Parts: sequence; structure tokens; C-alpha cells
Amino acid sequence: MFSLTKKFYEASLVSHSKTAVQCGGDIISYKDLSELVSRLSKVLSENGVSYKDNIGVLLPNDIYFVALILASASLGVSITPLNSTMNQAAVDKAFRLLDTKHIIGIAATLDAFEFPYITGLKMSFDKEIQGYQLFSDLISDTPSGPFYNDSVTGDEPLIMTMTSGSTGEPKPIILTQKNKFDRAKAATELYNVTTEDVILAATPLYHSLAERLVLMPLMIGATSVLMKTFSPAEWIKAVQKYKVSFTIAVSSQLRLIAEVLKSPFLPEIESLRCIVSSSALLEPHTKKELIAKLHCDFHECYGTSEIAIATNLDITNSEQKLKSVGKAVPGTDVKILKKDGSYAAFGETGEIICKTRMLFGGYFKKPEATNDAMHGEYFKTGDLGKLDSDGFLYYLGREKDLIISGAINIYPNDIDEVVSAFHGVTECAAFAYPDRNLGEIVAVALVVKDKENFNLKEMRFHCAANLADYQQPLKFFILDHLPKNNMGKLKRYKLSEELAPHGE
Repeated sequence: MFSLTKKFYEASLVSHSKTAVQCGGDIISYKDLSELVSRLSKVLSENGVSYKDNIGVLLPNDIYFVALILASASLGVSITPLNSTMNQAAVDKAFRLLDTKHIIGIAATLDAFEFPYITGLKMSFDKEIQGYQLFSDLISDTPSGPFYNDSVTGDEPLIMTMTSGSTGEPKPIILTQKNKFDRAKAATELYNVTTEDVILAATPLYHSLAERLVLMPLMIGATSVLMKTFSPAEWIKAVQKYKVSFTIAVSSQLRLIAEVLKSPFLPEIESLRCIVSSSALLEPHTKKELIAKLHCDFHECYGTSEIAIATNLDITNSEQKLKSVGKAVPGTDVKILKKDGSYAAFGETGEIICKTRMLFGGYFKKPEATNDAMHGEYFKTGDLGKLDSDGFLYYLGREKDLIISGAINIYPNDIDEVVSAFHGVTECAAFAYPDRNLGEIVAVALVVKDKENFNLKEMRFHCAANLADYQQPLKFFILDHLPKNNMGKLKRYKLSEELAPHGE
């Protein structure tokens, strides 16, 4: 038997009086969280939730969400957590696709949807709502004490999540209990996390990153700080207030944090010992700004939801490799696959493929898509990259985002790096714009600090001085914001879809 919850209970015995999770103004100890998980497990079991069932989850970041993950693991059931701002059609599509039988949420969210196809338990955690049972009523007579389903092996789906859809239609990913444990353990070992650490999760719990950051401390007896919502100012306050020592942050969050940290009036952040940037590349100048301000070890990682962290770059000790995303983490092998199916030599570009013990459990009910995503034992990421002779990986962007102009391959990240360094640019993204003569040309979408005074002519001079002729952006679009998913990850393909048919 393998149970993620059993690992948590073992940590609870040692750290019973210690704070397990802090979320907003709510604080819960290991002893109290252990009791909540146990009683919630029994409530679910006694109200029709059976082994390998799927529970739809519409919850904000809170302690109940954390308890639900652990309670589900103890029963061998899976959860499908979704963003509650999705519309009815999108929620229905996901829940129906994943054979969702039960639904749990908070009243304000549940009241906005209708679920006639949900045949099992319908439960609200906070307030009474017609058609739903209230958790406090169900738990009133439930005794505490560890509760397990002895049939659990750890190979059961625990989290059924959707890919980010950064290149189009999202796919349902199966993450087993062992997946979640192995990924939490690997990150703990990679970044030397101990029971003394305070770990911050600042992204939604319906995404695997926040789940990992919450499970890491709970598997070893450390403390988790879970932000209800993210803002750069609140992130800084949380780090200072709770003496956060470790976090993995989305790169788009770090860009905003770097801007706020420029204020001379902010007190020094002294508790952080290590921070990791994830999800997309950070520009070198932003990395340097953060290193100078945060005074801690700074890492950048590369990975996907299907494989977790594949490479890691210790930026503070590898300044000569700042444009890379590091070397393969222990237990992972990274190769570059060329179009002809052969492996690329050092310096050659191709698709990044990874072999890892943290591989996902496949795409739910999509065996063909799962098989298509594999090259033998290697997962095909759909990302372009190259390896240098030292084994450092250089990420060049999504394969579908490649700009082909006059038969020349142009990598958007190279354009982004140069454009983002121009004064007054907050965010930018290069993308393919159709052209009658060249097939495609380079266009750039910009978010700037001051639209009225932004000098586009100077921007063109800047690009001329820092990019090759074939890389020159020929069209610029100044926008209020760039299209992103709920994790702040750029949807570059949306720029081509939305801007290409229109004039500059």
C-alpha cells in the first residue's frame, strides 16, 4: 500500500503542534489538519464517494482545498479542480470528459453553475445552498483518527488536470499519488528543503505548481504559506510577515515583483534562502535585478505538467549560462530530437524530449494522444531547444510558435529578449504575421508603461542595433495586456489569431 496521506500523517506525528498551513488569516496546525483530513475522508466515504471516483472541485485557495487533496488520496479517489471563473460550457466539458461523479465547492461559486449530470455527492464547504449538503452538518458526528482505504496502491489518479492550452485545445492529464509524491520529493531534494523551511505557494491550487508547493512541506513537517490571490505587493508582504524561506514562482509574477522591488522604501527581504523561477523564461536583466534585491540563491527551471521539473539552472553559480534553463535534474535525461527522428548534436536545434521517473499517467481516455506524445520512453514536449557541450539546455520556444520567414527559422524568445530590454516596455511577445512575399514576418505585441510618450521609432532603432536583419520586427502592436492563461503563461498563438487578420 502507498498513500500520500499516510506520509502526511507520519509527518504530523512529529510536527503535531507546528503550523502546517497558513492561508490568509487562517492558520492550522499539523494536529488539527490531520484531524480535519481524517474526518473529511470519513464524510466522503460515508456519503457515496467510492474508490476511483472523480470529484469536481470549484474552490478558492484555502485550507479546505488542501485537506480535500489529502482526503481524496486516503480514499483512492481523484479530484478535478477547475478555475471557478470558467463559463458553464467549459466546466461542463471538463467534468463530463473526466467522468466526474461528485462536486464540492463554496456556495458563491456553486450557485453560479448547474450540474444535472452530477449523480453523487454535492457538497458546500461554507454556506447552505439548495441542492447541496453542508460540510459542517455532515462532519458533526464523525469521529477523528487516521482513515485509509487499504486498496490504495498509489497508482490511482489523484489529480485530473487540464494542460495549459498554450498552443490550443487543452488535454486532460492524469497525475497519480506516486506522481505527486515523487515530484514533491524531487523538488525537496533538489532545493535542499528541510523541516525548518517556510514554503510559499502563490498560484491557484487547481494548478500542479501550487499543489507541489503545498505537498512539499506537508510530507516532511515544514510550514506552507498559501496565498489566496496573488499581487506583487501582497507576495512581498507574505514573505516578510511569515519569514518565507523558499518558493517556486511563475516568471510573470517575478517580473511584477521585480518592478515593485525597485522602490527604495521597501524594507529588505532577509528570510528567503532560495527562489525558483518557472513556467517561462525570465529576461537576463530581470534575473539580475531580482538577484541583487533578494540576496538569496536564485534558480530557473524548465518542465511541463506532464514531466514536472526537467532541468534546473543555479543562476547565482552559473552566470555564464544565464540564457540557458540549466542541466537535467537527477533521474531525468534530456535529448534534442530532429525532424528525421535522429538525435541532434550539441548546438543543433530540435524538439526537447525528456525521460523521467516523474512522467504523468497519460491523457485521460486519450491513448492515441498519449502514444503520440512519446518517443520510446521520452516525452515529446513540443518545445524547441538545443544542448551545449556542457549539457545545458537552451529553450527556444514552442514549436508551433516558430516564425518561418523566407524559409529562415526565427525564434520568438530571441526577439522578446531584445525588445524587453528597451526602456518603457513592460511586456512583449514576438509572433508570426502572414506576409504575401515571405510567408511570415516578425510582429511584436507590446505592453508599455506610457502609451502616449512611447517612442516606437527609437524602438525600431534599438531592434536594428541588436537583432539580425532577418529578425527585425516589421509590425508593432501596443496593447493593454498580453493574452495569458490563468497561471500567467503567455498564449502566443492568440496574438497571431487576434492581430494577424487586422492592420497595424
